Amino acid sequence: MTSFNEYRTQVTRRHFFSQGANLLGTAAMASLGGSILSNRAEGASTSASALAGKFHLPPRAKHVIYLHMVGGPPQMDMFDYKPVMKQWFDKDLPESVRMGQRLTTMTSGQARFPVAPSKYQFERVGQAGMWMGELLPWLKQSVDDMTFVRSMHTEAINHEPAITLMQTGNQVTGRPCLGAWSSYGLGSLNENLPTFVVMVARPTNVEQVQAISARLWSSGFLPGQHAGVSLRSAGDPILYINNPPGVSREVRRTTLDGIEALNEMNFQQLGDPQTETRIQQYEMAFRMQASVPELTNITSESESTFQLYGEAAREPGTFAYTALMARRMVERGVRFVQIYHNNWDTHGNVAGRLPDQCRDVDQPCHALIQDLKQRGMLDDTIVIWGGEFGRTIYSQGGLTADNYGRDHHPRCFTMWMAGGGFKPGTIHGETCDFSYNIVKDPVHIRDFHATVLHQLGFDHERFTFKSQGLDQKLTGVLPASVVTKLLS
Repeated sequence: MTSFNEYRTQVTRRHFFSQGANLLGTAAMASLGGSILSNRAEGASTSASALAGKFHLPPRAKHVIYLHMVGGPPQMDMFDYKPVMKQWFDKDLPESVRMGQRLTTMTSGQARFPVAPSKYQFERVGQAGMWMGELLPWLKQSVDDMTFVRSMHTEAINHEPAITLMQTGNQVTGRPCLGAWSSYGLGSLNENLPTFVVMVARPTNVEQVQAISARLWSSGFLPGQHAGVSLRSAGDPILYINNPPGVSREVRRTTLDGIEALNEMNFQQLGDPQTETRIQQYEMAFRMQASVPELTNITSESESTFQLYGEAAREPGTFAYTALMARRMVERGVRFVQIYHNNWDTHGNVAGRLPDQCRDVDQPCHALIQDLKQRGMLDDTIVIWGGEFGRTIYSQGGLTADNYGRDHHPRCFTMWMAGGGFKPGTIHGETCDFSYNIVKDPVHIRDFHATVLHQLGFDHERFTFKSQGLDQKLTGVLPASVVTKLLS
């Protein structure tokens, strides 16, 4: 008896039934839309998703660029103008406003909650008259192309559960993120590049960065090929993308053919879907050896493009560079691009840190919107900007007229979208004078997810994947609604 056959005879009952479930799942996929194996054999570019391209609704968008500001931007210093707060400087936040709401342990022990009005000047811009802070001079020029939601809210008050909820629809890790769901539903437009790509931009200021990891771009219970592929900000964009010295492309191809044959034998006998994922990943990696160098070679971009994005776009790893790369990716068929920009957790020194943060993203965000627009790509690309929660109007720690800190605040925060069928020049939702509670048109993260899926052509109630005996959804089991007022 061979070692492999001996292993097969000694598997546990639990492992045996898990194998059976995998085989039944493969058979079910074959009956629905062609098996994984036949998809690969025929060179299909649907990322092995039986659902890919089967829309519930006419899609308005086919790409997403999601710009996540890690840590939580202070909405009242950027988008949510509260002039009345100048009269409240250093006065205690009224209990009638806070209403006993949960606080983090970082401020719950404070003796006082002194109100810290924004030190920054605001002006009304655009046809809709959106109030925007002085730290965003470039983005003000794009305001009529943007859709603002000032009434986002969440239950999560700390970073780990909050960013996980924002990305996956659940505070518990291990579920697919929005990018993975989009990959699963949309399929691929370019077999030489991943469907879902992630980049982590390097902030100019690194005073208080938050830890993030691949759990945020995981495929969860979806097939592994729908996980995000991370491009590094320095050095080779992907480790081992280049062949080592002395190994030609022909030798690499022969090697991969041999590995694929072994993996194919293993898949046929055990039916492990992770083996199928591994086969596809090897093939994608081989194709990316030719496609990624061309993608990351920005010397072909015009001088006018660098004037638009700023000189920082020439430097790999900057937010401006990742924004330019995002445009190049969707231009080449990448479905979902996720960019993380860190250091927005302004517990202190807002005056010292926020200008750097805004300077990093202001011109590139404006440039991305206008670049997509002038290329005719904004209509079918959704650009999303936001963090995992907002910040408090009261100061954490010391307060002066020129500086202050702000704690986490999940009750209300601002996000904006552009393109992809979102109504330009729209301002949705209102908060109280303290930017502490929502007084009109609340939008939960579940509603946000349902609306993005709607624009991609999917009914969030029917966009499901069977896992652990349940029809799992991005929006979960609690009510969620498409926010139609945001859509054109």
